[in-house]
Amino acid sequence: MEQRKIMSLGRSSLVVSLPKYWVELNELKSGDVVSIAMNRDRSLVVFPGARKEREPAKITLHVESEKDISFIIRGIIACYLNGYSQIRLVSDKFFTVPQQKAIRRIVQMLYMRIMEADTKEMQIATLIDESKASIETGINRMYKISSSMCRDAFQALRSLDAELAKSVYTIDDEVDHFSFFLLRLVRRAAVDPTLANQLSVEPIDCLDYQTLIHRIEQVSDQAANVAKHIIMVKGGNKEVSEPLLEKMYAAGCDAVALYDNAVNALFAKDVKSSNEVIENQAKIEKLDREIASLAFLKEKDTEVICACCSIRDSIRRIAECAVDIAEITIDQSFKPS
Repeated sequence: MEQRKIMSLGRSSLVVSLPKYWVELNELKSGDVVSIAMNRDRSLVVFPGARKEREPAKITLHVESEKDISFIIRGIIACYLNGYSQIRLVSDKFFTVPQQKAIRRIVQMLYMRIMEADTKEMQIATLIDESKASIETGINRMYKISSSMCRDAFQALRSLDAELAKSVYTIDDEVDHFSFFLLRLVRRAAVDPTLANQLSVEPIDCLDYQTLIHRIEQVSDQAANVAKHIIMVKGGNKEVSEPLLEKMYAAGCDAVALYDNAVNALFAKDVKSSNEVIENQAKIEKLDREIASLAFLKEKDTEVICACCSIRDSIRRIAECAVDIAEITIDQSFKPS
């Protein structure tokens, strides 16, 4: 890093000269305008010329009419997460009806809009002003939905309430909406200091935010999985023994409590509570073993056993996500100021 002395100009102005090679590289001369921005770490960034609004990033995806729908969806998501604001889809022949339906569904999930469309071409764009967004507010809303899903899922499990389980299962898409949008924001903020400043985010924190978003999404997926197996058990007119239901309900409630404590500790920067979350995981592991024993001792129907094992796995994964979130809080506490 090059060092330069600050010089006094007049009574109150302080100036520093620009590196000659930088001036020549950007073809600047006396009288030209440069733009200066201050980062959150109080460093300055100098841009050659007047700072212009960044043009929306554009990309064209070529779609084969025989291509699998999941391939198209993954391509659109990848472009969105990497900061493209305008995505042009071009088919080699024409978009099939299943392809059109899949594209419209993922466009809605990504908070995008179809601006133009015909049988061979679609133009989709995001219209949200990302500089006005708040990552912490978005994460908090995403967490509240996922936590509510978990509580309702285990309440449905306790009484094998299929209607409540169906309600939980359909809400999972809301968490996915937040997840894609927030992942796009943190990925862009990690490489764009100006956006990071506008979002009040340190680039070093973006990796932790990305991990946190993934864990919250995984928790909601596990709640949806619990709901799905409740629906399957009730749909097959199966019954689950009361002791096993109570044990799974208790373990599920404990896992959700760990998750709530972990997220609350993260927002409060509470290292002590985060350590307690990690230590309390042992209780979930003990209940996990008890559920496994009851499932094979009390149940005879293979479908019920498989459903209970899957629910048991979801409970364990919720607790593991809570521990990962607690570790983020601890790691951040040692971040250099």
